[in-house]
Amino acid sequence: MKQRAFLNNPAIRFVLLFVLLFAIFYSFNIFFFGITNPGGNYNAFLAEHLNYIAALRQVLLDCSVMILKWLGYAAIDNNSELLVAGKGTLAIVYSCLGLGLVSFFSAFVLAYPSPLRSKLVFLISGILVIEFLNVIRFVLLAIFWSKKANRIVDHHTIFNILLYIIIAFSLYIWIKRNDKLTGADVQN
Repeated sequence: MKQRAFLNNPAIRFVLLFVLLFAIFYSFNIFFFGITNPGGNYNAFLAEHLNYIAALRQVLLDCSVMILKWLGYAAIDNNSELLVAGKGTLAIVYSCLGLGLVSFFSAFVLAYPSPLRSKLVFLISGILVIEFLNVIRFVLLAIFWSKKANRIVDHHTIFNILLYIIIAFSLYIWIKRNDKLTGADVQN
């Protein structure tokens, strides 16, 4: 009886579902990355036809190159690096793609008890904003980052901290808005 009451608690259900979804999303991304890169358990079919990770990297690179060109820089990419004339090269590796942030955000939104339409709109717009901010980061790094300078600052860590703060703030606003709407529906 206590076990059923434990699982009927909405907060506990949310936390368990959030942790489960995050673990699934995060692990699947790492697994998929592993099987779509040569070596180990490489799967050529998935790598050539369903490689969403490579597609995401290419979209981010293409957007970065386009913005850099709009800003007057000569920029190109080679499917894994962003090259800017007179500035150098920026390697875009798996950890640069923001899939951990997207996994966290997606798991939270899907686990939170709110209407499906609200979840889908917020999920899609949130992922687009996360990746847009990632593109802005690539553009700024391509223009201002110097590998030769002895830096103590890790731009990955700074970006992740800033994005988790932005995500937390946006989730807070979304939850408050949904709770007001849900409360208004219940009262009417």
